[in-house]
Amino acid sequence: MPHIHIDKLFKTYPGNPPVRALENIQLDIAPGEFVALLGPSGCGKSTLLNTIASFEKISSGTLTVGGQAIEAPGPDRGVVFQEAALFPWLTVWENIVFGPKAQGLQPADYEDRAREMLSIMGLADFRNHLPIQLSGGMRQRVGIARVLTLGSKILLMDEPFGALDAQTRLSMQELLLSVWDKLKPTVIFVTHDIDEALFLADKVYVMSARPGRIESMLEVKLPRPRDIDVTATPAFNEMKLAILHKIRGH
Repeated sequence: MPHIHIDKLFKTYPGNPPVRALENIQLDIAPGEFVALLGPSGCGKSTLLNTIASFEKISSGTLTVGGQAIEAPGPDRGVVFQEAALFPWLTVWENIVFGPKAQGLQPADYEDRAREMLSIMGLADFRNHLPIQLSGGMRQRVGIARVLTLGSKILLMDEPFGALDAQTRLSMQELLLSVWDKLKPTVIFVTHDIDEALFLADKVYVMSARPGRIESMLEVKLPRPRDIDVTATPAFNEMKLAILHKIRGH
């Protein structure tokens, strides 16, 4: 059974006239799969992500996680936004453990995992720092560690590296691949950057302009683990060109 199953999903916002944001979305994502949603600005990528997170209700169709219809946000689906949205008055450690504490869990239930995430994300030396003392990339590391500490099996990532400079962005992409390789969560990664989608994902779904539809899927048959050298290979450039033509066509 697919981890995430979407069938004939439509999303329409009321208005005069109504705005159809998503149209006939059909998508199956396997457990542990890394999927990128790619398309032009305004095509509904973030809207689709928000329906999976249950921040938005679908207008019609089917959306299930693990075979169950989802009705509300939950810790099984962790969301990482473009801005880390940390509590500025809390330290790195306090931000990371905020979720399980808010759920009423005992420290013994989450502290070991939080320390592991702190180490994996390279934050062990910064646990007592406040967000204002961190760079943009470090703040995003805290945001990802916070979601992973919740034990989320699904990571919904909405252009999390879009505001970073090119060098920091690349280092964060490499770190994310390392974390994914260790923990194997299911990842849905929204981006408008073709290189980023191909470097990270197992499959890239190309969406049309609004109303957003899944126009095509490209399976990224590049070996893992991946490093920056793969972006200079003929295979990478052929896939990039094919996707670019599809997007420009819309």
